[in-house]
Amino acid sequence: MATELETERLTLRPIGPGDAAEWHHDLLGERENATPRTLDADRRLLADLQASEAGSGIGFRTIRRRSDGEPLGYTGLLIGRATLDEPELAYELLRRHHGQGYATEAARAVVEAAAATGRTRLWSTVGLWNTPSFRVLEKLGFRRDREGSDERGEFVYLVRDLP
Repeated sequence: MATELETERLTLRPIGPGDAAEWHHDLLGERENATPRTLDADRRLLADLQASEAGSGIGFRTIRRRSDGEPLGYTGLLIGRATLDEPELAYELLRRHHGQGYATEAARAVVEAAAATGRTRLWSTVGLWNTPSFRVLEKLGFRRDREGSDERGEFVYLVRDLP
């Protein structure tokens, strides 16, 4: 996947330990049933994600607004419940940036970058409760495939064939 991606309003750059800042700490803290984390734990997590991308060629991008450089969240590809050839699309934004089209815009750029690598299919898994994410993925052409569950609850597999 391309190292940097740009859209009309956003810049997406590889996520790394330098992103372990207040915005990232706040983002993780906004999650349901969030476990309190230290800044050092965030740095280790992001260093691990960076190392994983070096090995697999897929990973996460920090989403920043082009107009002011403000970090909004992240998006990218991961193996997760999928495979390297058919990875999962993921994204997460700080709540104060929800409802402005940023998730759709950023995720669309990742879908296009994934298609440029020759991949033919992407997946995403979404908790049954997460209606906004279903709307984002529907806008991007994902369709429901099946349901599953794990220790975090019930979720839906969504899939998108790439051109």
